[in-house]
Parts: sequence; C-alpha cells; structure tokens
Amino acid sequence: MSLKRVEVDLYVWDGGLSDQPSTPAYSINKSVISGQTNVTLEIAELVRDYLTISFNDDYNSIARYVRAIVNSFDDSDEPFVTNPIITTYVAVDGYGYYEEGTNPELDRHALISSNNIYIPENTAGKFPIFAEGVGKVIIDSTTTQITDSGNTNQKIQYITIPANSSSIQVYDTDDTTLKKTIAVSNICEPKFTPYKITFVNKFGAFEDMYFFKKSSETTNVTDEMYKRNIVTNTSSSYNTYDNQKERMNVNAKTTLTLNTGFIAEDMNQTIEELFYTENVWIRYEGKTLPVIPASKSLQYKTHLNDNLINYTVQFDFAFDRINNVR
Repeated sequence: MSLKRVEVDLYVWDGGLSDQPSTPAYSINKSVISGQTNVTLEIAELVRDYLTISFNDDYNSIARYVRAIVNSFDDSDEPFVTNPIITTYVAVDGYGYYEEGTNPELDRHALISSNNIYIPENTAGKFPIFAEGVGKVIIDSTTTQITDSGNTNQKIQYITIPANSSSIQVYDTDDTTLKKTIAVSNICEPKFTPYKITFVNKFGAFEDMYFFKKSSETTNVTDEMYKRNIVTNTSSSYNTYDNQKERMNVNAKTTLTLNTGFIAEDMNQTIEELFYTENVWIRYEGKTLPVIPASKSLQYKTHLNDNLINYTVQFDFAFDRINNVR
C-alpha cells in the first residue's frame, strides 16, 4: 500500500504545554500528488498569523506552542502508519537565509548575531536568550542562572546588562560549555544625543541598537489644491484678501537620519537584519514610536576597505505628523 492522503490538526497557543486549546487553529487535508510518494506541508505562514508583534519598551517573549497532529491513510483509507503522529514545537517570528537550506535550526542560546553590543555609558541594556538552551549567563563576575517554567512567556528572556559592564558569557544548559562571548562597549557621547532603535531580528527577538552620532530630522509635506469661487452673490465682486486657491488634505511625514558611530565589522550582520525587519521602534523624546527603515540599499563596510566603519540609516516615522487616526 502507498500513502494516499494526510489529515493535520494544527494547534497554536500561548501559555504552558497543558494549555492546548480544544479546537485546532487549522485543519488541513492534502492528497498525494500523482507520481509522488509523500506530502509536504508548509505551516510557517499559518503559525505566523498567531504571532502578534507589539513593543512598548517592555521586552516580552513573543513565542507560541505549535502542535501538529498528523493522521495518514493509504489507498484503502486505512492508517498508513501508526496514527496519529504528534509533534510539538516552539515558534518564534524568525527566519533563515536561502543558503542555510530548508528549516534551518537557529541559535538556541544568545539570540543576537553580533559578538558586540554598544551602549551609552552609565546606561543599562538588554539582550535576548533562548531559555531552553541556556544554563547560565555571566556578566563580568556576576552569574545569573536561567530557569524555564515551560510557559511561552519564558522562552525568550531578556537579560539586563548592568551599566558599564564589559563582557557577557552565555553557557549551555550544562553550565560548562561556553556558547557565546559578547563584548560590551560603553560609549561616551558628550555632543550628540544617542537614539535607541529596537527591532525584531532574525531569531524573532527584540534587539537594541544605538545610533550615537550626528542625527538630522526632515519633514516632507503633502497637500492637494483646488480653486474656489470667491465672488459674492450680492455684489458680484470679491475680496482681494480671500484666497482663490485653497489648500486641503495637508499632512506630513518625518524622516530621521541617524549615524551609528564607529562599530566593529561583525555588526554588519546586525545592520543587515535591521534592514530586513518588518518591526522597528525608536525611543524618541521619552516615548516608544514605530519607524520604518527608509534606506533600502546597504553597502557592506569592512575595516580593510573603509578603515573605520560608520553606517548612516534613514528612518521614517510610521505615522502621519498630523493625527488623522479615525
């Protein structure tokens, strides 16, 4: 007998493993294509509908449990294998690159690509870890043991980097295998105002990146015009102080141009992920505001070619300047 079709109940939820809902998020039925012997299902986009990204400087774990219950049937509609096959995953809103192949396994320890973090001096920071794959984190000489309650709100944890720290070491669950070492640079910037950009990186975690140097702000205004009749009915004349051309639907969008300051070459990966992300925020005048990277072209810089590496990135505020929310 050969495989004829599969039925999949797909459950997606937050909370603990025992909190599986009674009703599946999706029920999928698929038959084998003629001439083939297996069935391939892509569930990532379906699961992504249940990953709602929101950020207000609060660094919450955006993760969900996913459970696929698969029943397979042969040409006689008898079980093709022992039914059901049940697989449970932890899902985050990350991604892999083409050259990494199908379903690449992302890092299960520190959830940042770079080995460097830049923070203003006398300022605490945050960095993300995947709790299932980390036993402890040592920042300078202070050790933090990582615990995982099993709840999805604990899967991605954000470790506080005390002000003026210099080194972070992330260890495997055996507490002895060093998985990643991160150098922390505390930047003194007496002239310019550093801006904190937070974005969702390739691991589905919030990552901070500071832009330390020169910043500039530009406002681009849009409007429409129409010509109105200003002749009065009574005198068949008009007032010269009345405008014949009337402006309407006036609004504006603000763009910020920011500079990183000098950074290490391995920050190229971080800049790349910032360009790829769909979710970015800036800490601006005491508020967390959504922005969109307006720069669409990235020329990678190296110490060999450029000596000192500084990136200039433009960001559009993701809203109109004049409030038109209805």
